[in-house]
Amino acid sequence: MLAAAAPASADRRTFVLALMGNLICSWSNNESLFIYVLMILLRTDEASAAVVFATLNTTRARLDLIQRLAKIRVSDKVLSKNLTALIERFSESTKVRNELNHCMFIFDSSGAITHTQSMRLMETRSSLRFGEIKALDEGRLQEMLRTTHEMTKINREIWDLLPRLEAHVCGAQPQSVSVDAA
Repeated sequence: MLAAAAPASADRRTFVLALMGNLICSWSNNESLFIYVLMILLRTDEASAAVVFATLNTTRARLDLIQRLAKIRVSDKVLSKNLTALIERFSESTKVRNELNHCMFIFDSSGAITHTQSMRLMETRSSLRFGEIKALDEGRLQEMLRTTHEMTKINREIWDLLPRLEAHVCGAQPQSVSVDAA
């Protein structure tokens, strides 16, 4: 019955999937750009930075490493603030990406995607529930569009930051790490 009804909702389903694909592709490109940030902060070549990047198995670990290296390599307050702001914006966008990338999609009887259900277990003292269910309504689609546009801005800003970061790091001596910071 669902297979017979699905062609009627194909355009909307294709639109939703295209939005998700654009968001995930933009996110992935931006995450990969952080390899170049890491390369500059480590003062190494691209292949070595990529090895370090790939060895860390979560985005959070990769961004934590970049932030920690920036604390010892970047003394320019404005540059440091720019990098931190980019990482924070990327992390916010990551929440939307993760929500869509790690969920189950709920379809109605015509084959339209109507909701997502988080794959995260929610445990209380007395119960265990399978993740939150959210409508895939117009507001959520607009959030996906806004996030994709934000990803485009972040991408351009990372590219803009790279030469400034490189000039600073290559011209600046690394700061020593204090005992309480280590």
